[in-house]
Amino acid sequence: MARVFNFSAGPSMLPIEVLEKAAAEMTDYAGSGMSVMEMSHRSPVYDKIIKEAEALLRQVMEIPDNYKVLFLQGGASTQFAAVALNLMNGNKKADYILSGQFSTKAYQEAQKYGDVVAAASSKDINFSAVPKTQKTDFRADADYVHMCFNNTIYGTKFSSIPDTGDIPLVADMSSCILSEPFDVSKFGMIYAGAQKNMAPAGLTVVIVREDLIGKARAETPTMLDYKVMADNDSMYNTPPCYCIYVAKLVYEWILSIGGLKEMQKRNQKKAQLLYDFLDSQSYYHAPVAKDSRSLMNVTFVTGDAELDKKFCAEAAKAGLVNLKGHRSVGGMRASIYNAMPEEGVRALVDFMQRFAKENPKA
Repeated sequence: MARVFNFSAGPSMLPIEVLEKAAAEMTDYAGSGMSVMEMSHRSPVYDKIIKEAEALLRQVMEIPDNYKVLFLQGGASTQFAAVALNLMNGNKKADYILSGQFSTKAYQEAQKYGDVVAAASSKDINFSAVPKTQKTDFRADADYVHMCFNNTIYGTKFSSIPDTGDIPLVADMSSCILSEPFDVSKFGMIYAGAQKNMAPAGLTVVIVREDLIGKARAETPTMLDYKVMADNDSMYNTPPCYCIYVAKLVYEWILSIGGLKEMQKRNQKKAQLLYDFLDSQSYYHAPVAKDSRSLMNVTFVTGDAELDKKFCAEAAKAGLVNLKGHRSVGGMRASIYNAMPEEGVRALVDFMQRFAKENPKA
């Protein structure tokens, strides 16, 4: 069977070049006579893999030297608790920007550990735009401000980094990391699940400023303590070895195409193709405010639940899979992460045009 265009929100497509290289090295990595899947994480061969992965990520994202890079297990959702346990340790206060489901879940988890407030929220408009904030929205004595930079479910994204003054800004970038350049120094911490733009599910990357670690609460589980993980170079226990290896291949691929500036150009072009079409017709409706539109996740509806269902079914038959929107939004969602080629977006637009002609609304 020919490969389909996979618009899944995650786990998502990986670059074909990465998949082919991983396949070629599947049974014998670098002359070791074994797969990365089966080698000891304490072996010299694997030690080189994880060190190269970190060095490559630092190069790709231009991560300053005073930040630690951690390769962790547990998914980004585990960080909802870990962030609070490690960082809400001064005044026991934290401010959260609520822009969707995952930022809300992070907020609810953090409330277990201290004085946590929603400094801004767009829930009243069903998260169809990101909240506008200014420095005075945040408490001066908050230990950190938390945000989710791109909202997978609702298809929204912050167009700029919120100004939090001297308060460390923590960003969940699970669905937009590596999609464009970010100034890491503007954040106290960035974390991201790997399964959208980086690697298979099972790996979470944490990039945290050194002065923010080493102050975890006494009751913090060892596996959630950033200092323990940093002191052990992400090898306190067996890390998600194969995921880290694939992430290394993805970092190499990004550098090979010209880095994050080139990645951003490609992503902007793909998203513009889809948004331009949506804006040019009336059959489909894009519910997101234009100034909050995501480059990674594009949501749209026909306004008829049965038509939406038919659209997804027929699209799948045409090789355009996983377009069903999240239940809280409905309709369709095209996740066009880094690995989605322009060809896939053009195929989707062609199908959308054809479907609209063949299925006129009453």
